[in-house]
Amino acid sequence: MLRVRRSWLTTRWFAWYSRRLFRRHFTTLRVAMSPELRAMDRRYPVIFYGNHAYWWDGFWSQLCTEELFHNSQNLHIIIGEPELRKHRFFTRLGAFSIDRQNPRSAVESVNYAADILSHTPHNGRQQALWLFPQGRIEHVDRRPLGFYQGTAAIIERTLRKKEALSAVSVVSRIEYLEEQKPELLLSFGKPELHRSGEGSISKKELTQAMESTTAQHLDRLRDEVMERNLHRYQILLEGTPSINRRMERGGGK
Repeated sequence: MLRVRRSWLTTRWFAWYSRRLFRRHFTTLRVAMSPELRAMDRRYPVIFYGNHAYWWDGFWSQLCTEELFHNSQNLHIIIGEPELRKHRFFTRLGAFSIDRQNPRSAVESVNYAADILSHTPHNGRQQALWLFPQGRIEHVDRRPLGFYQGTAAIIERTLRKKEALSAVSVVSRIEYLEEQKPELLLSFGKPELHRSGEGSISKKELTQAMESTTAQHLDRLRDEVMERNLHRYQILLEGTPSINRRMERGGGK
């Protein structure tokens, strides 16, 4: 298992680099957030879970941490071990690995995640974990989503040590709309507060509930894009002008 080896210098560099990439490849990055998420109780750790449809997934977690949560969170992200071994650099940004083909190693990763979430950091920031329960890149409209139960296991273990934990569905979709370059849209759901000792629900049931929430969330995002109903979305980042826009500004010259 590969563990976090955080470097704040590397994190600052990656913040600059990821913005540069987004501006080059996208027209805009649009984000929708619920009022409930903005008012989330920061005393408790949070898990952001979502679909895994693009190579870009994970890149925007750092951007959201900075721009939406104003660096009030300690970002962590789970990446499959084969991928993270190829790109160990990401351990400097808060990434650690999970090997779903090795049950013993997977349990170690789940326990490590729970330890992170249950730890109270000295800097006073909220502990945040981003993960993609599908475990692999799948088409954005593929159903069923096929969530692994690791997220539910992390929640269960964390609540043995913490009073409560929030879980937030966050879904993404990349679409070509009116511009040469695509739009990246992110939608955050309402935080679901899980409390220690609050009834008994199996990992299977919790996984099914999160998968259902994510599927409905994705369907709403798809419908909003189809209907061009994007009033909920704020522009978080604007890309550099595409070639056609530069030509229009120059009168076609």
